[in-house]
Amino acid sequence: MKNYLYICFLLAGCLCMASCSDDDDKKPGNPVIHSATDFSSGAMFGDSLSFSVNVSDTEVALSTVKAQLYYGPEMVSEVVIRTKTDGDYSGRFYVPFYQYTPNETASVVYVLQNVNLTTVTKTVDLPLTRPEFPFLTFISGGNEYKMLPVGDYEYEVTETFPSVKMSGYIVAPAMGTNGNEITFGWLADEGAVKEGTTDNIPFSYDELEFTISFNTLTYAADPFKIAYLVNGKPMERIDDDTYKIDLELQQGDEIVFAGIDGMENWWIDPDFFDPDGNGNYTFVPADGKFRFTADFDYEYIRVEALSGNDLATLNSDGTGAIWVIGDNVGKPSLANTTGWTTELGLLMPYMGDKKFRISFVAGKTISTGSINFKFFHQRDWGGEFTNETLTTNSQIVFIGDGSGEGDAKRDPGNLGLKNDNPLIEGKTYVFTIDLAAGNDKGVLTIEEK
Repeated sequence: MKNYLYICFLLAGCLCMASCSDDDDKKPGNPVIHSATDFSSGAMFGDSLSFSVNVSDTEVALSTVKAQLYYGPEMVSEVVIRTKTDGDYSGRFYVPFYQYTPNETASVVYVLQNVNLTTVTKTVDLPLTRPEFPFLTFISGGNEYKMLPVGDYEYEVTETFPSVKMSGYIVAPAMGTNGNEITFGWLADEGAVKEGTTDNIPFSYDELEFTISFNTLTYAADPFKIAYLVNGKPMERIDDDTYKIDLELQQGDEIVFAGIDGMENWWIDPDFFDPDGNGNYTFVPADGKFRFTADFDYEYIRVEALSGNDLATLNSDGTGAIWVIGDNVGKPSLANTTGWTTELGLLMPYMGDKKFRISFVAGKTISTGSINFKFFHQRDWGGEFTNETLTTNSQIVFIGDGSGEGDAKRDPGNLGLKNDNPLIEGKTYVFTIDLAAGNDKGVLTIEEK
């Protein structure tokens, strides 16, 4: 009987303790911020500010304290600190430097939270000013040029530069004891200057001596005088040596390039452009949307067919695009061999009547002694022409079926030179695929010119 009573008392005690524990868990607690750093003396955009805060909760354990910086209603910076015990905590937050943000009073909000999610806040004002830098530094190709103030937030440098194209980025010095360097670079997607990047800004002029200017409030920058135009429309910069434009074109349209110095020395792809003798060209392929990419490294215009904003593919009705991927071909020369890198695949343009055509010059854009490439439905792995979907009666090339040995062996669909006969140096070889009988019954012909 005594044992029975003992067990009952023990169970009752456990239930009481559990109940008390549950009550503790349900307590809201009383988090208190006793003191926090005051920023009434102000700071500058671009600063890194230290803060400290004294916190406690006499009823429930603390969880976190946050220091949040607000520009108006927008939180632009936050630091979160774990608070294991009552006491002092410190940290540092960044004061972002943004375009168009004027001198203003920001808010620093301290948020204390305990483990039961009860919170308390304390807000202090932070007067902010936009720094007036004594100078900026324009960095281009390892060279530095000091830009001096010429007006409110306006800076300039005038030099005889080594090139009419001076791509580079701008650095503003750290200001005061809490400041940070601020970089200004190019945001290609928007075609504008942005803080926090060192991507090169594509400044340009038509003479070596010119003035580069930049405004640290509006981010207005100048000059961008050199423009590469196609039919009067500017090309978009990809990087210093690559520009692009997407155009809707019809077969026979006139193509006028402007702004590219020395273009008379560029390689012009006859599969796309027929010169008129006056520096302009007639567009050769069938109607469609195309991307022209001016490649200043290789000095040629790369052309890609588009469907909407994506690269075109072979359509089920025998229209669209075919792509050449593989060894021993490359444009504008074999120095830029395509290989099996799909991103370098060459467009075999659609000419109409379900025919596609591409040409190569032996020794320049196609190897003379051996070839090993094939035709794809897209500029990627996927649909492709094999010996079962493409045939030829050519005496120049054969379509591999996986059999043979040595240079007479090619994977299904890969092309090889027939009877090991080399192509004739300097001769043009025109490859045409006819899909009139269907995409699975293609006929390949090769014409030597």
